[in-house]
Amino acid sequence: MRLVIVGGGGFRVPLVYRALSQGSFAGLIDVLVLVDADPARAEAIRRVLEDMPLPRGFVPEPDAHAERRPAVIVEPDLRTALAGADVVFAAIRSGGLEGRILDERVALGAGLLGQETVGAGGISYALRSIPDMMRLALLLQEHAPTAWLINFTNPAGMVTEALRTVLGGRVIGICDSASGLVTRASVAAGVPLAPGSLAGVDYVGLNHLGWLRGLMHDGEDRLPALLRDPARLLSFEEGRVFGPELPRLLGAVPNEYLFYYYHHREALRAVSSAAQTRGEILESQQRGLYPSLLTADRPFQVWEGARLARESGYLVEARPPDGQRETSDLAGGGYERVALSVMHALLTDTPAELILNVRNGTTFAGLPEDAVVEVPARVSGSGTVPLPAAPLTLFQLGLMSSVKASEQSTVQAALRGDRESALRALTIHPLIDSAHAAARVLVAYETAFPGLGSFWRG
Repeated sequence: MRLVIVGGGGFRVPLVYRALSQGSFAGLIDVLVLVDADPARAEAIRRVLEDMPLPRGFVPEPDAHAERRPAVIVEPDLRTALAGADVVFAAIRSGGLEGRILDERVALGAGLLGQETVGAGGISYALRSIPDMMRLALLLQEHAPTAWLINFTNPAGMVTEALRTVLGGRVIGICDSASGLVTRASVAAGVPLAPGSLAGVDYVGLNHLGWLRGLMHDGEDRLPALLRDPARLLSFEEGRVFGPELPRLLGAVPNEYLFYYYHHREALRAVSSAAQTRGEILESQQRGLYPSLLTADRPFQVWEGARLARESGYLVEARPPDGQRETSDLAGGGYERVALSVMHALLTDTPAELILNVRNGTTFAGLPEDAVVEVPARVSGSGTVPLPAAPLTLFQLGLMSSVKASEQSTVQAALRGDRESALRALTIHPLIDSAHAAARVLVAYETAFPGLGSFWRG
């Protein structure tokens, strides 16, 4: 089997490779192809993979392929890379970290939240990501029409919804935020999760906007007891982000990204007063990283040190000044585990249940059928099917509808080159509290990204 990673110079690629080299995913992929707009970055990551130590406890067999690691190829040409692909992972960052920094800084300059996937920054990012990903989709149709596309590219919900117009059900969007929440809350509630099953898990939402509403076990919903127990709530990341009172009031544990909605003033104040945006922090961390990976004697150790530093700064604005991420907060599986679980189910036709970005269909009557939602879904060799979900509460439907309307206008703007749709997306987004601010920030983004102004067709 041939797996192609578009964005193969990405920082998280070694996590994918490590997962492919051990456990249930070992031996699933024979060839891993890395393709990146910057071939030097892909080569740097190839060196990290080559230097990666064997899994702990690994006992080699007298077989030449005992390690069961995929062969790694760096391919500079996207068309050549895609030929013969069985699965494609797409994890690109259109505009690089420089683009992310502009997404953040332009929003802050307009008095709006500067975050790469939420609000104004997320809309700006989608306007770049979607056209690039649509070009990939068309090439995939031409060179690997039977391949599955697993989309990591942010904003994952909007990008996946756009890709479905070309690829239909052969594209599946993933994110580790929701599955991480479910894993952490289940541990806190004392609810064991069976591998590949979400029986009893009631999670609803959109990408980076959702709620854990129930955890059934032995015929009893264990979530209400968790919500009444401040000590257990404060034992995991989302409980510490929101405190014990808000989840109890909502009757649900919010996804960590709802911090930007439920604590918008505090988030804006924290981000505005920080010396650096998240993008600027990552840029300073990675400025010399890739050159050093190309020359270091032990590139894996260099990468691993950078990974730990990167993880510690995630969603820092939602924690107290001295707050540090705990090791347990990282135990949600990660993008790589979600992506490889999807791939395993697709390639082996072994059904699994995962929280994915999939077509709504009739899951939520109050949302368009073609809208992409983030919900528990069954994935197998024939694709994905959302699992049945209880109706949304009014406050859940209200926020999801408002954000989805903005997302669909963003997708229209990106697919049609329609400036009016982009302005509408900004104007109606619940985190942009002024039509005047929406108009100003769009002009500011057009100035920051000159190609955006020439992109509009009318």
